[in-house]
Amino acid sequence: MEIKLPKKALVTGAAGFLGSHLCRQLLSEGYEVTAIDNLFTGNKSNIYDLMDDRRFSFVLHDVTQPFWGQFDEIYNLACPASPVHYQHNPVETIKTSVIGMMNILDLALKTKAKVLHTSTSEVYGDPLVHPQVESYWGNVNTIGIRSCYDEGKRCAETLAADYRREYGVDVRMVRIFNTYGPNMHPKDGRVISNFIMQALCDEDLTLFGDGLQTRSFQYCSDLIDAMRRFMRLSRVDVDAFCVKHSLGSPVINVGNPGEYTIKELAQETLKLLPDSKSKLVYKPLPADDPKRRRPDIILAKELLGWQPKVPLCEGLKKTIAYFREMV
Repeated sequence: MEIKLPKKALVTGAAGFLGSHLCRQLLSEGYEVTAIDNLFTGNKSNIYDLMDDRRFSFVLHDVTQPFWGQFDEIYNLACPASPVHYQHNPVETIKTSVIGMMNILDLALKTKAKVLHTSTSEVYGDPLVHPQVESYWGNVNTIGIRSCYDEGKRCAETLAADYRREYGVDVRMVRIFNTYGPNMHPKDGRVISNFIMQALCDEDLTLFGDGLQTRSFQYCSDLIDAMRRFMRLSRVDVDAFCVKHSLGSPVINVGNPGEYTIKELAQETLKLLPDSKSKLVYKPLPADDPKRRRPDIILAKELLGWQPKVPLCEGLKKTIAYFREMV
């Protein structure tokens, strides 16, 4: 009788916000998970509860250095994702995106592993097309303060596409739009964590510009669901989908198409925290901050049979409960 061995997955950036949720999901599906992180923005407290699982192993490692192991699937989530963190050391940020991506793809090439790369809606820059579709090439400043992240992620997509074309590496990409939920860093500078922590501490909620710029907010469980659905697909099905839609490489938007102004988000946060003494205050808009952001998810719906399920109000309640324990 043939014994079926569990699949082995490598997750980079595993101690981060999204990486920790992905590790937990993979373990629940029976995977053996190797988690690597340099803990620049990740926190081992996000994965403490996994350490006693014999199928889980953590390795302190930076993806800019090569890593070896035999894996069936590789999930590349390694990169600071908030402006506060990726602008702290911009050279390291772009090295993580570019050199780290090359190391992941080289490992996949040697071991025949399937790769899922987490790209970002930031590849669209300050978009001139709304909502953003995968065929849009973006409007990105190559030398701005956000460029280390934006252009790093764009280059990582180029590497993934070329390794797929030239070497046949089975790599898929998701362009992630604003995602939130438990395990976010309380000081990561992203708008939802900022607003919740400010409101819990009775500090004024900081809005930049007039607060009328828009974002789309996706709860973390919806994103993890989409990522897993994408990786379960056969390469034959993915290739056929790319041909059908004239995609040079399998890349899809994953986000919630509900569009909110930043001011509406601030008001909703305060509505859920009625005891907060916080008020809204306005500061100048940072350079290259996108004015509007909303994903077109038609391709994700067709390919994955997926769409987000968690409403903003429900997701905010869960995230507030998580942050409340830190105050």
